Amino acid sequence: MVSPKNILIVRTDRIGDVVLSLPMAELIKKKYPDCKVTYFIRDYTSSLIDGNPFIDEVFIAEESDGEILFGKNLKKIKSKKFDTCVVVNPTLTISLIMFLSGIQNRIGTGYRWYSFLFNQKVFEHRKHGDKHELEYNINLLNKIDINFKDFSNEIKFHLNVNEKSSEKINLILYEKGFKSGNKIVIIHPGSGGSSVDLRKDKLIQLTGRIGNLNSVTIIITGSKSESELCREFEITESVVNLSGQLDLSLLKALINKADLFISNSTGPMHIAAALGVHVIGFFPKILSCSQKRWGPYTEKRTIFSPTIDCSNCTREQCEKLDCMNSIDIGRVFDETKTVLKIL
Repeated sequence: MVSPKNILIVRTDRIGDVVLSLPMAELIKKKYPDCKVTYFIRDYTSSLIDGNPFIDEVFIAEESDGEILFGKNLKKIKSKKFDTCVVVNPTLTISLIMFLSGIQNRIGTGYRWYSFLFNQKVFEHRKHGDKHELEYNINLLNKIDINFKDFSNEIKFHLNVNEKSSEKINLILYEKGFKSGNKIVIIHPGSGGSSVDLRKDKLIQLTGRIGNLNSVTIIITGSKSESELCREFEITESVVNLSGQLDLSLLKALINKADLFISNSTGPMHIAAALGVHVIGFFPKILSCSQKRWGPYTEKRTIFSPTIDCSNCTREQCEKLDCMNSIDIGRVFDETKTVLKIL
């Protein structure tokens, strides 16, 4: 295969998905320093790319009511004359756009019915959960002679926080009465529903126990649609609820100030991991959404999974047995104190 000169990375899905694709840009530049790297993403995830030194250009997908527009995006992609594209998140519309745009080398999965639109096919079933999502992403680059094993100790995300957003977060915290010197624990109770979560009452119980610690401020984060859920966590004076008040750039800036981030499997958890913040996460044993596949990609993490001894776990079985309820909140609280260095 000819070395790529103008490559397009396609990741038009959610926050965590985009974060776990970011190391691809640096690996491409290390192998092909003169190659131009462009990302094709949705507008709401675009701030994840801000300041990344290995991404030359960003294309924001043209959308209408959450649907990728065919004609406008085809025209945009075609005009840039990419020689290679890596479709990390394949859909029929996206794959057809790449095919019709005249891109010579189209890398994507070989396991979709429309995979004939790719001429460089990768045969890995992600649903089996044998590897981490980040590793699956990088394995797509095998087709341009970049191997994960060669770079496994050099994975970086280059997630940046701009000064303006950082200053605005400082102002928001000041207005909320944040005491300078307090340790910040972010609890993000919502999730996209792609996994099985820790029970809400247990997470509220954990919030109450952390809230009784001295010199700790708990910040609850979430989207506007999660505001009602987040209000249920306003149970002590040490809780500050910022749900629905932060765009993605401000959320990054807030997470960057945190001492600990606690959540189920969710996109902001991957932001925390990428920024070097210690993460406590809750994951089921289901292979397709386990910590092995979707856990925070960092050494600064503590993962809690069900203690029930089961095998061949499915979502139905997990929910029927209430597996996540076997997680001991006392142990989670003890780990929280250890991370925060509180005796």
